[in-house]
Amino acid sequence: MTTAPLLKKPPPRSPATAAHGRRAARLRRSAREHLTAYGFLCAAVVIFALFSWWPIVRNVLLAFQDVNFATGSTWTGLTNFEKLFADPLLATAWRNTAVFTAYALVLGFFVPFLTAVLLNEFRHARAYFRVLVYLPVMLPPVVVALLWKWFYDPGPGLLNEVLRTLHLPASAWLDSSSTSLVSLVIVSTWANMGTATLIYLAALQTIPGELYEAAELDGANLWQRLRHVTVPQTRFVLLVLLLLQIVATMQVFTEPYVMTGGGPDDSTVTVMFLVYRYAFVYNDFGTASALSLLLLLVLAAFSALYLRVTRTKEG
Repeated sequence: MTTAPLLKKPPPRSPATAAHGRRAARLRRSAREHLTAYGFLCAAVVIFALFSWWPIVRNVLLAFQDVNFATGSTWTGLTNFEKLFADPLLATAWRNTAVFTAYALVLGFFVPFLTAVLLNEFRHARAYFRVLVYLPVMLPPVVVALLWKWFYDPGPGLLNEVLRTLHLPASAWLDSSSTSLVSLVIVSTWANMGTATLIYLAALQTIPGELYEAAELDGANLWQRLRHVTVPQTRFVLLVLLLLQIVATMQVFTEPYVMTGGGPDDSTVTVMFLVYRYAFVYNDFGTASALSLLLLLVLAAFSALYLRVTRTKEG
């Protein structure tokens, strides 16, 4: 009787072979993980390219063209820029935008920071006040503009009713060229301060409590603690938000468009409002693109200079 031969065991692998196999398995696993990550990254890049980068490139091209969607666009060189600089309203728009930005820095930069400092001192109902401060951000910008337009109404508006109750003279608010721009700044500050306040509040909560305790032991009052402890510890956040706020306020459009239409007497015509007027009122997309490109270059140059100066001071 014959018996089946016993199965032979495979010869043991050498340590070098085993190490090579483990290394190959790690490489395959790493390649699969990287392919998945690059797949998600490619999707994000495609979306950004289609909806962010390509419109920028297209805007640059339109700035040097006579745009006609029916017959096609033709290259005109610097004609759009010559037409733009010949418009006397251009200087008015830049001046109004600069004044709006300056007012917004006084109100929209310091008010959220002081509000965050105040909220940071609360010990009870802190979450409730955070929601209350952030609530305007959750409202659509057009709704906010229409709401405040009713507040500013010279007849039954809420603000003038309060002034009459206090036996004070009513204000023209949006109907006077001397108060219209400031009125829009108040609306913009109220609508957007929630995000900055929460960012400042998060930065304040990272400051070690020992610094405040040491300052109190040294006899520092509230203002001295704010100046010598709070501001230095949140300096990076303050600088970043200052830059972001300047860039955002230089592009203000919703408030002038919904609340004043650029009036009275062009006192609230901003650069972005003028871009809208060129594109959708005058149907001149080439000049509108030229002004948009000019605004992009101004903001890019300012941002580069700002970052260089702040980096030099920190160094």
